[in-house]
Amino acid sequence: MKRAQIIGISVAGSAGLLAFVMIQGIINKPPVEKTVEVEVKTKSTEVLVARADIGLGQLANESLLRWQSWPEEAATTGYITRTSDPNAMNELSGSIARIPVMAGEPITSQKLVKAGQGGILAAILPGGMRAISTKIKEETAAGRLILPNDRVDVILIRRLRGRNGQEEFVSDTLFQNVRVLAIGQQIESKEGKKVAESNANTATLELTARQSEMLALANSMGEISLSLRSIADLDAEGAGPIAGDDLDKSKNTSAIRVLRYGVRSRAYGVN
Repeated sequence: MKRAQIIGISVAGSAGLLAFVMIQGIINKPPVEKTVEVEVKTKSTEVLVARADIGLGQLANESLLRWQSWPEEAATTGYITRTSDPNAMNELSGSIARIPVMAGEPITSQKLVKAGQGGILAAILPGGMRAISTKIKEETAAGRLILPNDRVDVILIRRLRGRNGQEEFVSDTLFQNVRVLAIGQQIESKEGKKVAESNANTATLELTARQSEMLALANSMGEISLSLRSIADLDAEGAGPIAGDDLDKSKNTSAIRVLRYGVRSRAYGVN
């Protein structure tokens, strides 16, 4: 075979091999991933929120409120929007906080009470309940360690004349799991404050109308003591003050009876 033929065959073979390698590279080449950015437009509105923390019973002015952009779909019923009420910030200035509100939390009509709709205590009092005060001192109020929003049992201690003519002291629990609204003039436990006012001589309790009547009567009969309950009782079934018929007035006498677990225990005379 001539030299020229050998060279031609070699060149042709090399070209064929190169073409084969190139074709294999094209066939086995991984697909190119394309990233497509899609801009999703969400409608938003402006919702009235707290600029800073607002404490229970605190007056809210315009410096504590602001408008914040909020997804329109997330603006649930009750939120105050700039579209529906553009003057809301000015109208709510001077309102009283019924519950603590955190910074950035949306404002609703249930959280703030406008000025002129009652005082601070009336604003935080739940519907249907009453606020009534009773005298306290260190030995009748757990060493003055009871704070607003604690839960207590109300105990009546009274001196009675027995059948033998001798006087004796008796005690009965009138109400259980009663919420303390205020100690003296203090209606909220301030941050870092571990005790109530040292000179406070009254405790304001949250009771029903009937229970308030019974406590007022018990105050005239003897000494009231408050027994502090554990915070674990807050999750107990039936939390809240027990029914307001613990003290049952007799129809024919001026005495009242204490009912404990549905059983009459002692009779107390009003005189």
